[in-house]
Amino acid sequence: MLKINEIFFSIQGETSWVGHPTVFIRTSGCPLRCHYCDTTYAYYEGKKLSLDNILEKALSFPADYFCITGGEPLAQPQTLDLMKKLCDLGKNVSLETSGNFSCKDVDKRVKKIIDVKTPDSGAADSFLSENINYATAHDEFKFVICSEKDFHWAENCVNTHSLCDRHTVLYSPSFGKIKESDLAEWMLKAGTKVRLQLQLHKYIWSPDTRGV
Repeated sequence: MLKINEIFFSIQGETSWVGHPTVFIRTSGCPLRCHYCDTTYAYYEGKKLSLDNILEKALSFPADYFCITGGEPLAQPQTLDLMKKLCDLGKNVSLETSGNFSCKDVDKRVKKIIDVKTPDSGAADSFLSENINYATAHDEFKFVICSEKDFHWAENCVNTHSLCDRHTVLYSPSFGKIKESDLAEWMLKAGTKVRLQLQLHKYIWSPDTRGV
C-alpha cells in the first residue's frame, strides 16, 4: 500500500523531459518544509491505495512517461516497487526526490531528478551527499535558486562535485522570488555549464492550479 495524494495526466513542466505528456503519481508526506514548496497540500492529504489500484489508474491515461513525485516519494519504501513495476512494463519513469533519502535502491532504469536544497530553501543541509555516488549518467540534479547567494552556493556545489561532467544540472528560479532574467544574467556572467529551467506548467496554467 502507498499513501497517494493524486494521480493526474498533464504536461511535464520540468527536467530534460519537459513538454512530454506525462502521468504524475504524487505521493503523500514529506519531512521537509521548503519555503517555496508549491505542493504543501501533499504534506498530509491522501489515501492509501494498493499498487494494483495505482497502476490501474495511472495506466488508464495515453502516456509513455510517468513521473513519481511528492511530497517525498522515497519516504515510503513501497515506492521502489511501484517504479520497478512501471519500468517492467516498458514505461519511461522519472523520480523527483528531495535528496534527503538514499537513492541506493532506486531501479537503475528510473531517471532520478535529485533536488539539492540551497541555503535559502529552508531545508539547508538536508541533502545526502552519498546520492551523488548513486546517480547514473541519465540522472539529473536540480537547484531551486532563491537569491544570488543561493546561486553562488549552487555553483560551488556543482564545481566541487564536478556534476556537469556527467549529469544534466538544472537551475530553477524560485517562482515569484527572483526574476528569471536575473538568474539568466548570473549564469551568463559566471559562464556556467548548467541549464536554466522554468516551471512550464506554471506559465501554461495558473501557478495555483492543482492537477496540472
